[in-house]
Amino acid sequence: PLGTPRRTVVGLDAGRLSTILAVLESRCGIPFAGLDVFLNVAGGMRVSEPAADLAVAAALLSAREDTALPPDMVIFGEISLSGALRPVGQTENRLKEAQKLGFSQAVAPERSKIELGDGMRVRKMPDLTTFVGEMFAAG
Repeated sequence: PLGTPRRTVVGLDAGRLSTILAVLESRCGIPFAGLDVFLNVAGGMRVSEPAADLAVAAALLSAREDTALPPDMVIFGEISLSGALRPVGQTENRLKEAQKLGFSQAVAPERSKIELGDGMRVRKMPDLTTFVGEMFAAG
């Protein structure tokens, strides 16, 4: 039998990572049980807002599936225990800032209030299962 998989987290609450992993496994059928997980937030930052949930899930899936996400894509949204994606505050401001930084596409929760139309392509996702299916052809 294999040893206990390692969970090393820098810059994010370890409990939040555990929750995201549990939801990926229970709602999307993607197991992380036997895999080591190393998560490091770049730049030494400390992320405490739930808007990073979907981006963390995307990074984990990208590493697990060995599939790169588009470099011009920004991803944000809160993941609930049911796997639904919850909208986050300041959606318009997040998208405007992402556009200033050179991003041309975004993934956001379906119920987000978005009125931006200048060159930013926004894909709205209702839940984590849909996100996994569309972005990684799995789930």
